[in-house]
Amino acid sequence: MPSQQASPTRARVAVYPGTFDPITNGHIDLVSRAAPLFDRLIVGIAESAGKGPSFSIDERISLARLALAGVVNVEVRGFASLLAHFVRETGAGVILRGLRAVSDFEYEFQLASMNRHLIPQAETLFLTPAEQYSFISSSLVREIARLGGDVSDFVHPAVQQALRQRWRSS
Repeated sequence: MPSQQASPTRARVAVYPGTFDPITNGHIDLVSRAAPLFDRLIVGIAESAGKGPSFSIDERISLARLALAGVVNVEVRGFASLLAHFVRETGAGVILRGLRAVSDFEYEFQLASMNRHLIPQAETLFLTPAEQYSFISSSLVREIARLGGDVSDFVHPAVQQALRQRWRSS
């Protein structure tokens, strides 16, 4: 089957989806390195109510916008639909995913295969974080913050403050 190539006049748009609960320096690193590859990079923040996020979708969007304010051509948007629908709605031709470790690959491979079936016009592109961020995950950051640990090396200052507020009021 021949590959479907994007029209040369069509903007190169990518979607980087996730719950970003919260956005970490690893996410920021990935966005900063991916942004120059595209005309527009949309950070799609999934509502993901089933995951029971610590922050509301509006809080996660706000924190991501603060953390990514210095990165040009990046837009932060929330979505509550199937990723395939969001990708079509945005006109993206690429789904950007991060791989921290080999253990991420099997799950990400399944997602990429399903997305290829649902939205054949979009390709999945995997990027790895810089080595100093390869061990950071949102769930680890939340747990450290919840237990009163210092997360300043792992998140933007605004995110650190929001985490402090969240666990102080719990």
